[in-house]
Amino acid sequence: MLPELKGKTALVTGASRGIGAATAVSLAKAGCSRVVIHYNSYPEGAQAVTGRIREAGAETESLQADLATPAGIRGFRETVRARVPEIDILVNNAGSLVQRSSLADFPEELFDKVMDLNFRSAWFLAQECSPAMVKKGWGVIVNLSSIAARHGGGPGAAIYSASKAAVACITKGMAKELAAKGVRVNAVSPGTVDNHFHEKFSTKEMLDSMVKMTPAGKLGTDQEVADTILFLCSDASRFIYGQTLEINGGMYMV
Repeated sequence: MLPELKGKTALVTGASRGIGAATAVSLAKAGCSRVVIHYNSYPEGAQAVTGRIREAGAETESLQADLATPAGIRGFRETVRARVPEIDILVNNAGSLVQRSSLADFPEELFDKVMDLNFRSAWFLAQECSPAMVKKGWGVIVNLSSIAARHGGGPGAAIYSASKAAVACITKGMAKELAAKGVRVNAVSPGTVDNHFHEKFSTKEMLDSMVKMTPAGKLGTDQEVADTILFLCSDASRFIYGQTLEINGGMYMV
């Protein structure tokens, strides 16, 4: 339990599985009184996660939205405004590679979808949630970047990587703007995590290669990333602003 999170309301996007799910449950266990989760296409997962949040003692609800389109983002903002108008902690976790595609074959529609989901949604949800944080003089925003932002990603992942680099950049800009107003903004940058994302987009050979290149000798876990996000939400990180913390078992060292 973290006393500083007692009574706080958190919103975690992309939380029907993976890092988002682990983060939402961790926030509930740490003392948040209400943890609202967003999901898009996996209602069964969202239901399971809200059940775990309730078991941890927090109130919860799940909100569906497709954040891969401007209309979906606008609609979700309206839903948040009506259902959860005063959020203390925002975790912008929703994101996806969507599909691998080369430069020669990359369609405009895919470009827009990847950028909207990974980058645009984070910016405009922060725009939606930050005024209430500023009014209270306390708030935390944690954005999800990726190790791909540092090295350009694997085959067919250039735009995904660019979107995550943009997330790291706006994290600094948000932090500069909001720091003096009591709102801390940081990001986490996971390496290769053993979860649904890589089940969908990576082959066994690709993952085996990642393990060999990682000094820790293993893939990351959702909980390891969630624990770092929880740290950034806590008073233990109270003098950390605008940083992107690398979580990758030593694969990328600054």
